[in-house]
Amino acid sequence: MKILLSCLLCLSVAATAQAEIIAKEVNYTSGGTALKGYLAYDDSIKGKRPGILVVHEWWGHNDHARNRARMLAELGYTALAVDMYGDGKTADHPKQAGEFMHAAFQDWEGSKAKFNEAMKLLQSQATVDPEKIASIGFCFGGAVSLRMARGGAKLAGVVAFHSALPTEPPVTPGSVQAAVLVINGSEDSFLQPEQVGAFTKEMVAAIADFTYISLAGVKHSYTNPRADEFSQKFNLPNLQYDKSADARSWLAMQQFFHRIFAP
Repeated sequence: MKILLSCLLCLSVAATAQAEIIAKEVNYTSGGTALKGYLAYDDSIKGKRPGILVVHEWWGHNDHARNRARMLAELGYTALAVDMYGDGKTADHPKQAGEFMHAAFQDWEGSKAKFNEAMKLLQSQATVDPEKIASIGFCFGGAVSLRMARGGAKLAGVVAFHSALPTEPPVTPGSVQAAVLVINGSEDSFLQPEQVGAFTKEMVAAIADFTYISLAGVKHSYTNPRADEFSQKFNLPNLQYDKSADARSWLAMQQFFHRIFAP
């Protein structure tokens, strides 16, 4: 066993050493609004690969989203951390973050256009197979990704972490084309059990490829290492980073992608 583990460690180190992660800012527009994305891919990999959109939390296009794009690049994907607010703006207080988020959902047609422009940009990359696109999102970003899936977006899959469960637009049998994976904490007070039940019932009625994972004892924002800082600073006890839950959910995402992108 020790020998096996040593070999696996050596292989991991060798793979990391060979990886050539390219990460850069990219500018694009939607409806006259300037948007700032962040593109990441492994330049040592030859040929086209699946592309993953990364949709940020309600704080905006910040380091959390960019870090996840790089992590996806390390897994062999091309990832684009998108900008849903415009000009790459971020919030430094929950009140402001809430205003940004509510404005984005209130102007859903504009937000949908921003998402679609980001998807077009990702599909246009030389490293991307345009037929294999998925979206992951955190908090606000999870709800955006789920809402796009509910609307019939041509995505292979969607993964939502510590996400709200949107009820719009309505779904019908066959209308949800993307496979859907939601990973939420059981102790996330932003969610009520009846919301989970209602959303699940809708996905079943839509005959969707749907999986819901409830992480026992886990609170909201469990993937963000700054969650505890935000919790103390803004008196938001529902926020808590959970290293184990973060790792487990990321592994579940990888297994999900392996299934939906399998040759």
